[in-house]
Amino acid sequence: MEMINCTINGVPVQVSKGTSVLHAAKKVGADVPTLCYLNLHGFDILNEVSSCRVCMVEVEGRPNLVTACSEKVTEGMNIRTDSNRAIMARRANLELLLSNHPKECLTCAMNLDCELQALAAKMRVREIHYEGEAMNYPVDQSSKAIQKDPNKCIMCRRCEMMCNEVQTVGVLSALGRGFDAVVAPAFNLDMIDTSCTFCGQCVAVCPTGALVEMDDTASVWRALNNPDKHVIVQVAPAIRVAIGEMFGLEPGTITTGKLPTALRRMGFDAVFDTDWAADLTIMEEASELVHRIQHGGTLPILTSCCPAWVQFFEHHFPDMLDIPSSCKSPQIMFGAMAKTYYASEKGIDPKDIVVVSIMPCVAKKA
Repeated sequence: MEMINCTINGVPVQVSKGTSVLHAAKKVGADVPTLCYLNLHGFDILNEVSSCRVCMVEVEGRPNLVTACSEKVTEGMNIRTDSNRAIMARRANLELLLSNHPKECLTCAMNLDCELQALAAKMRVREIHYEGEAMNYPVDQSSKAIQKDPNKCIMCRRCEMMCNEVQTVGVLSALGRGFDAVVAPAFNLDMIDTSCTFCGQCVAVCPTGALVEMDDTASVWRALNNPDKHVIVQVAPAIRVAIGEMFGLEPGTITTGKLPTALRRMGFDAVFDTDWAADLTIMEEASELVHRIQHGGTLPILTSCCPAWVQFFEHHFPDMLDIPSSCKSPQIMFGAMAKTYYASEKGIDPKDIVVVSIMPCVAKKA
């Protein structure tokens, strides 16, 4: 592998050919901020559209600053990431992004989780010297899974890359030009009117509140505070491992004992593990497989546990819908059992039972 020698902030460094200035800078501990850049390790997919312009650095001999995320290191390059010129350019570009960004951080779903907000705090932006025109796009709440607010879009295009290159769904793309440019479905359709599978991967990579999952927390609290409702909760297996990290526990800590206790103290009348419904799903799918084999049905049979996977099949392979299993997901099976078997055993009117699902992905809402 051919190696390249360069200097970053006075520190000599050797990197492989094709390495970006951003990665070379990280190698020597130089902090270069980014917003649009995204490197999906293992997929060999990079989002380096250089649209946010907050990673500007200075290269000796170049009249203009360069974007660290897309500029490749060349032999003998002398780079300054900490020059006043580079820092002031980053700050100016960040202020331009903020100038037409909604000033509603306190009520935004991404408050304290927003990369734009965090970068503004890190760069100590206390005032914005540019008067930007506020965008006035309608907020799309057409689906039960994802809320899209184009007014908070900074055109990083991470979601576009994820939707098109990773998930291969092809719903999101750049729309409009100049100030009016946003990432949205074609013709600015509502999400519910597209072939979106609501997998939630666009939400996972969005640095702002432009794409967030629909929040049903308030509805759950209303149910818990209603004495006429019998509220039960089902918890997916992944949750008991993932949730501990959100409360400061070591990643991978199993919270099997703690989680049900916390849920009961919150007011839930019963706590169930979705594992039970997963067993039902396995038995139903096995029964369906045997039936297909014995009666010359379509083979192979594919699981239908993931709603996003099922919707992807429906939109992109409608002529192959006889392949996936006809079984519902464990979550939906549990809901059906809660409203029938459980209601009968407890002598409760199914209308008075509220089933809350704690699941690891946005698709379960769709």
